[in-house]
Amino acid sequence: MKIGEALAAYRAERKLLVQQRRELFKQKESLERKMRAAEGGRELYEEEAATLELSINNVCERFEENLKVLDQLTAQETAVWNAEVARQQADVMEEKAADMAKIMEVAHRIATGGIVPASDEKKLLDYSFEMYQAAKSMGAMVQMRKKREKYDSLWDDEEEKPQEYDPAGKAYSAETDIGLPTAETGSGEAL
Repeated sequence: MKIGEALAAYRAERKLLVQQRRELFKQKESLERKMRAAEGGRELYEEEAATLELSINNVCERFEENLKVLDQLTAQETAVWNAEVARQQADVMEEKAADMAKIMEVAHRIATGGIVPASDEKKLLDYSFEMYQAAKSMGAMVQMRKKREKYDSLWDDEEEKPQEYDPAGKAYSAETDIGLPTAETGSGEAL
């Protein structure tokens, strides 16, 4: 079962339990008024009051169980959400590290007298004007002493593939071992 489906079911059950509790407390209040109004009312309505008290206790227990399961489901949803966000951040950091390595390689190629594509030079210039100037200066000195090597772009071979991140969607559709609430107990059964 998906976490989102289980959350929806337990929230719906909680809403019903709240309504049941409200109704039972109204009945209890009404019964207490009857008991006070009638002579010998306590003895007259004693059995009905005991039954009503048991019903209230049962609904309150089911409500507490429901809250525990909702807490578990929310914790699972949060864990999946956080894992997806961490994956997204790791992917971004990986891309940044790869770009930094390429920029350093372009600077190295220029500094050793190599000929690099203008797009690669522009990326180095955009990253750091000082690094670009230093590489060009070193490259100018090396150019006079040796034959220059020509390089292909480091960025041309990459496909631009946008990654989609949806932590909420991942968390909602993640699987859980908590089943749907049952009518009798209010707790979930494992599937």
